[in-house]
Amino acid sequence: MSVRKSRWMILALSLLAVVLSVIWEGNLVTLLLSAACLLGAVLILYRHLGELSGISQDNPKIKTLRLVTVFDVLILLLCIGAAMLAEAGIVGRNETADKYFAAALILAIILFLGNLSPKLPFTRHTGLRLPWTVTDEETWIVAHRILGYISLPLALVYLAGIPAVSNFKALSVTIILLWIGIPSGLSLLFYLRKFQGVSR
Repeated sequence: MSVRKSRWMILALSLLAVVLSVIWEGNLVTLLLSAACLLGAVLILYRHLGELSGISQDNPKIKTLRLVTVFDVLILLLCIGAAMLAEAGIVGRNETADKYFAAALILAIILFLGNLSPKLPFTRHTGLRLPWTVTDEETWIVAHRILGYISLPLALVYLAGIPAVSNFKALSVTIILLWIGIPSGLSLLFYLRKFQGVSR
């Protein structure tokens, strides 16, 4: 399969998953069909990762890309499995269980991806993809190093805040915004100074 065809297949399967979710909301069959579409898209991505990212198969950084893709699939499968169990009535839902499930997912994403982010190669599909990070490799490196540095401290603050802060959603949103916003903002400043001569 060509790179262009792979991209179109990934896009088509992802859009189909979204359309199915919107049209038949709250249906177990639709959830399964949407999951199948998303998994198909991810499998195509995984199989053609080198060609789609422009990285040769013998480059050591392809392993990092594959590891991130596998992690993304595992998170997706975990969420789909939890939704299917809840939809089928096998697992009861309550506010406390939902809170700790969401917190565990957020912590896993921050810690795992934060640890791997400095090792991510310069690509357009995996990582902190912003107009300035996908334009310049040095800016990409800065953004992902910062992301790596702040992940553990933010995870610890989040972990300490879960029992202490009454508004769990606000805490979660704040931590995620900081996790993405700090490296985004600092890498934008780096990019502007590098290319537009913005003074300190």
